[in-house]
Amino acid sequence: MSVLSDHIFPRFTILRLLALSGVLFASSAIANELVQLGEALFFDTNLSANRTQACASCHDPAAAFSDSRDNGISGAVSLGDDGESLGDRNAPTITYAMLIPVFGRDTHGEIAGGTFHDGRAASMLEQAGQPFTNPIEMALSDKGAVVKRVHENPAHADALKQHFGETIFDDTVKAFAAITESIVAFEQMPQFAPFDSKYDRYLRGEYKLSKQEEVGRKLFFSQLFNCHSCHLIDTREDQEYEAFSNHRYHNIGLPVNAAVRQENGLGSAHVDQGLLENPDIDDPLQAGKFRVPTLRNVAVTGPYMHNGIFRDLRTVVLYYNKFTLSNAESQTNPETGQPWGESEVPDTVNLDLLSQGQPISALQVGAIVEFLNALTDQRYEGLIDQ
Repeated sequence: MSVLSDHIFPRFTILRLLALSGVLFASSAIANELVQLGEALFFDTNLSANRTQACASCHDPAAAFSDSRDNGISGAVSLGDDGESLGDRNAPTITYAMLIPVFGRDTHGEIAGGTFHDGRAASMLEQAGQPFTNPIEMALSDKGAVVKRVHENPAHADALKQHFGETIFDDTVKAFAAITESIVAFEQMPQFAPFDSKYDRYLRGEYKLSKQEEVGRKLFFSQLFNCHSCHLIDTREDQEYEAFSNHRYHNIGLPVNAAVRQENGLGSAHVDQGLLENPDIDDPLQAGKFRVPTLRNVAVTGPYMHNGIFRDLRTVVLYYNKFTLSNAESQTNPETGQPWGESEVPDTVNLDLLSQGQPISALQVGAIVEFLNALTDQRYEGLIDQ
């Protein structure tokens, strides 16, 4: 890998994570106005080619800021503004996205951070602007077209001028940056990361975990299993503000989502190279790797994995037995009754990581899922099992 920046980030406190993910705004009237503008832009369907799609279309606040639409492929990937184009990757929740560090290397020299599944946007500020001009998403022709649509709305235009100056629209690049900055200001509000799940309330002494949740918590943090290797940034047990992701990249051997490929036109010959598709990466050993997602709100943001191939959270947990057991049951996808399928990028599967730890029994799977349910923000607890 020759072009990745040498930026090093330590094990952050939450405030340092927030600062590095984008922009932190002081509590003031000016900041509140910027947040209000960002919220208005986030929900504005006019900021797409056919005026049918907003940021909120794929990041619905009623679905923990994930895409709750079926889209003809069981919600695995998102539908574009034209009503026909389908992506190839699942739209992740943007709850707790503010915890993702900027793209770089962590203190152990591992590639980590960045947004989208392949880290191609180094920060939230970079990510916020890309869907506008993606031809299979909001599909505007260029940044100038985005700025023009924003300028069409007198309320948007006045707010941008008030915050960034009367001449902001004289420079397309600066105007576009102001638009993305406004959206990120909204995306960093407490509603995106309230830390009020049952688990967070348990840590504060406000909730007693059920027996199943407590068993699942102990299993999750246990060194006997391997959850901690990817889904904890602080491996000490019961730390507040845990992101439940170390933000690194791994190839865990996932197969192609054939149903998606059939519908989105990419076909069976296409290979999603994951991290290798990031323009800052040219190391073939990074092919097929995707950033570890947060587990916060995982119970209500399925389907799962970067390509939306699994519908049920229990299936996700059972999938890892594929690498620790050889019996027929462990080699069968319970959702299809068929073998799990071959890895899309077999040469870089991290077998050393995946084969660590003990197999997970059916009872243990149930307990772990109960603990994962307990990572759901309080406002979304009613969505579990719906």
